[in-house]
Amino acid sequence: MVTYEKHILPNGLRVIAHQNHTTQLGAFNLMYDVGARDEQADKTGFAHLFEHLMFGGSANIPEYDAVAQRIGAENNAFTNNDITNYYLTFPANQLETAFWLESDRMLQLDFSERSLEVQRAVVIEEFKQRYLNQPYGDVWLKLRPLAYKKHPYRWATIGKELSHIENATLEDVKAFFYAHYRPDNAVLCVSGPFEPAHIFALAEKWFGDIPASSRPPRRLPAEPEQLAQRREVVQAEVPVDALYMAFHMPAKGKPGYHATDMLTDVLSRGKSSRLYRRLVKEQGLFSQVNAYITGEQDPGLLLVSGQLVRGVKMADAEAAIWTELQRLQNELVPQEELQKNLNQIEASLVFSETQGLNVAMNLAYYTLQGDTEAINSDFEHYQVLTPKDLQAQAQHLFQPQKASILEYHATA
Repeated sequence: MVTYEKHILPNGLRVIAHQNHTTQLGAFNLMYDVGARDEQADKTGFAHLFEHLMFGGSANIPEYDAVAQRIGAENNAFTNNDITNYYLTFPANQLETAFWLESDRMLQLDFSERSLEVQRAVVIEEFKQRYLNQPYGDVWLKLRPLAYKKHPYRWATIGKELSHIENATLEDVKAFFYAHYRPDNAVLCVSGPFEPAHIFALAEKWFGDIPASSRPPRRLPAEPEQLAQRREVVQAEVPVDALYMAFHMPAKGKPGYHATDMLTDVLSRGKSSRLYRRLVKEQGLFSQVNAYITGEQDPGLLLVSGQLVRGVKMADAEAAIWTELQRLQNELVPQEELQKNLNQIEASLVFSETQGLNVAMNLAYYTLQGDTEAINSDFEHYQVLTPKDLQAQAQHLFQPQKASILEYHATA
């Protein structure tokens, strides 16, 4: 059971305090409710660009990393389609320094052409190295627009194309910052050996004067139901042929989400899972095969992907996957298999609660979703699942007309 206390500042910043006396380290997690889905279709990649810009200096702190290193802190950040998250771990006696660091860059970044050019170059290089010049690196650049036609999940976090970052102006950057990087659009969670009242007082001191945003409510277009199968075939310089199959699934926390998540565990969690045993070990069709979910706040995707063994025909590999998906539709998952996967989920959750940073991050995320207490109740949604629930969800999900399929064929 994770215990915590909550406080909301007048400017809208939600503050969560998790008192943990088992460590002398503090964890500071600041999560912004902004991701790639909040971008304009002709200006993508901005949320990820800001992840980098936030380390480029602020009004009073020219070098964020230099200060963090001096106090023995470690920091990083990540961006996805829904959120942008910044986190810092530090010796407990440096708590107020953490507040100073994070509040200053929320207050005002160092908006300069030089900073923009430096971080723009970093992001462009990342785009090239990770997405354009790496085998299968462009999978999300191809698969997302194949699966989505209306919703902004149709582009990857890095952006649709390099030109959007290349052409970003300082005014574009400022507008995006002041619309989204505001206290009322963020959740702060601090974990460590700190009294909650002290956390709340520091939050008032360092964040209380930062003005709220005037961002209009988020209104994203709903993705229409997919009624026909979509397929893209790519000839590429990749080591071996690869197959990606995507199916639309419920949003995180919505009915059917937990059953969908459990289905991917049944399919590919560990070497005793169905896809590994049957398609890798027994049939020798794939060298590796996985099933996983994107787990997004709007309706996301369930993916089945794998790299084929050389000489195996794409049609045979795909047919084998469909056989396993249809087995889930036609046969009940044995209770013993369901319990095994339930035990693994519980073990992962318990382990995550031993890490202060993980707890802080999860508290911030559940709060952003609107239910902080879900950190303690989410597992119950898995516990009540029955074999019939999994079968019904498989029948709903795994329909050929609802599949988006991407084939990579290695050039000779």
